[in-house]
Amino acid sequence: MRTFISSLIVALLATVSVNAEPLIKNGDSVAFLGDSITQQGWGNTGGYVHLVVDGLALAGIKVTPYPAGIGGHKSNNMLERLERDVLAKKPTWMTLSCGVNDVWHGANGVELPQYQENITAIVERATKAGVKVMLLTATPIQEVDNPHNQQLAAYNDFLRALAKEKNLPLADLSADCWAYLKPLPPGPRYLTADGVHMNPEGNLLMAKGVLRAFGFDDGELAAVEQKLLDAPNTAMFAGNYYIYPPSPAGITFNQYRALQKIAKDRKLDINRLTAALCLQAWADVLKNYHGDATVELDQLRVEAGELVGKKVANFIRSN
Repeated sequence: MRTFISSLIVALLATVSVNAEPLIKNGDSVAFLGDSITQQGWGNTGGYVHLVVDGLALAGIKVTPYPAGIGGHKSNNMLERLERDVLAKKPTWMTLSCGVNDVWHGANGVELPQYQENITAIVERATKAGVKVMLLTATPIQEVDNPHNQQLAAYNDFLRALAKEKNLPLADLSADCWAYLKPLPPGPRYLTADGVHMNPEGNLLMAKGVLRAFGFDDGELAAVEQKLLDAPNTAMFAGNYYIYPPSPAGITFNQYRALQKIAKDRKLDINRLTAALCLQAWADVLKNYHGDATVELDQLRVEAGELVGKKVANFIRSN
């Protein structure tokens, strides 16, 4: 009887979900290999790469990031620079985000068979060098069902199969995006500023997908997200990076969501609203210098960024 009861207890315990330790550890380093989505994911403090690093830190896991995103790059470009931009830095981990440009660039893109060879080579070379690899499925193009996304589906299916074959963690960002978009009416861009590059909501979704693939459960993700919502500089205006670069002021994610609500209530496009606030700030800053050619551009950017933060706060209060 005791043997039976002991066996029953063991069987029951085996069915209980126990929170596993994250795959990534304090002190690890991470190379983020990708295209312009990844480049902007680091170049903007509210980008998904920054949010991943910040989210890990909030969970007590401090990592060294190696940004390796370059605009316009495809799988062949990433394979060519793998040694220089990733392996030479000897990171613990590499996340690989690739596929949008391979499809989106049409005749100048990379066909599926060659893409499969390139991605497999990247994974095998990184693994051979002792780098742990996480694959990210490619996010949608234009946020609607179209020929590009129909073609991209096969690329993402390959990534899922490769992750399973090689026993690699997978951040299925394509599935996450489509699940987010499915209940929403078509028309507005919900996750991107221009149909491809992420807005704050898209960056947060991507970051949560990567953290989940690193082993964060729903409770841990919710705790990290809650802390990020009021953190400064977590919601830079996507699509306006050259107008509104990272600055000491910035805006919080909750402020961005407040702007979203105002835009929705007034039937305004959120990207046009944020662009208008940015341009107003730049116009006010430039007036102060009256064409002074000696002023440094970085100084103008900081001042404009700080003023945008004030304008956003005032706009929210008055609406």
